[in-house]
Amino acid sequence: MAHVVVVGADRGIAAGLVRVYKARGDDVTAVCLHDGADWHAEGVQVIADTDVTSDSAVQRMAQQLAGVPVDILLCVAGVGATDRWGRFDFDAMLAHYNLNALGPLRVVNALSDNLAEGGKIGIVTSRMGSISDNQSGHMYSYRMSKAAANMLGVNLHHQFRSRGVYVMLLHPGTVATDMTRGAKSWDSFTRPEESAAGLARQMDALGADTPPEFRHQDGTLLPW
Repeated sequence: MAHVVVVGADRGIAAGLVRVYKARGDDVTAVCLHDGADWHAEGVQVIADTDVTSDSAVQRMAQQLAGVPVDILLCVAGVGATDRWGRFDFDAMLAHYNLNALGPLRVVNALSDNLAEGGKIGIVTSRMGSISDNQSGHMYSYRMSKAAANMLGVNLHHQFRSRGVYVMLLHPGTVATDMTRGAKSWDSFTRPEESAAGLARQMDALGADTPPEFRHQDGTLLPW
């Protein structure tokens, strides 16, 4: 039985991951932005009120996990963003970068000592952060912050490989969440639980021989 920590577990893909690992019999800690009341009702351990853009909140989370080994750490908390040329809100764009790129760095930095040999780190970014795959432009804030998160994952691969801790960047697919609600064909998007199951399969395959990789939840290797 592994101890899995899922960050951003209030809803959506991260909530799906909590359920996937709980159903497998793993010990799951749901790190939530809010109170996590629904998880308490389901018997899941909760660390509440954790805003990954806050140094102090992330340190409080780390204190609650002090001395607790973490086998799988999944950083999912993030925000979608749209913007229009000539009408940029640069303060908002910095906030998106703080959440999507610096958020997982804060979390991994704070929980570094919890990760023993054989541990795994998964960072959910987005195909929108792929430079090679960008065929349409637009969405500056989202694309740029997710590209930065991908760079973070490669850096972490080099940081942790000597300790036997493995890192993967993950794309969840186009998922029917609150973030995407209102999009055209939303009802046909992948369900969060299906995406979460695919992400868990990619994490299962992650090991000592895995190079820095960016994978779709369906297993497709994505370009940087």
